[in-house]
Amino acid sequence: MIPVIPGRYTAQIDSSFVVFLIGMRVNQFWSFSKWVPVAQAMAPMLKTLKAHPEKGFLGGENFFRLFPTTTLLLSYWRSFEDLERFARSPSEPHLAAWQRFNRAVGNDGTVGIWHETYLIEPGHYEAIYGNMPAFGLAAATEHVPIAKRGDTAKARVQKAQTL
Repeated sequence: MIPVIPGRYTAQIDSSFVVFLIGMRVNQFWSFSKWVPVAQAMAPMLKTLKAHPEKGFLGGENFFRLFPTTTLLLSYWRSFEDLERFARSPSEPHLAAWQRFNRAVGNDGTVGIWHETYLIEPGHYEAIYGNMPAFGLAAATEHVPIAKRGDTAKARVQKAQTL
């Protein structure tokens, strides 16, 4: 288990970055042959990304809901271009997984997939972690203590915007 770090912390990154959410929803639970391959497709992608930080993946967190069975990967990327290059390259595991999904599931409704992409500019984010392990954006970038009580989110964002 990852150790808890007592106190208040924030994330620090001085450049723009991308927040990418991706997941699947099982719409017909008994259609195992449709959704199990979709669920299994993410592990090779994450393995590749973690082994090759030059591809632009900064880190992420996985979440799961049992009913209806739904997955979510919250991830952080250096740029939209890095994310797009990974998604579209024939030499990366995503494109083949996407093609398999379209052949096996397509629009039959058994499995839902989704993603959302957000470009975050420097100083236009806020993150607070209290009594948590390094998590989320702080685990993907820099995990820094919040120094004093007057060090508010508003003050940190305003300071970052003037840099």
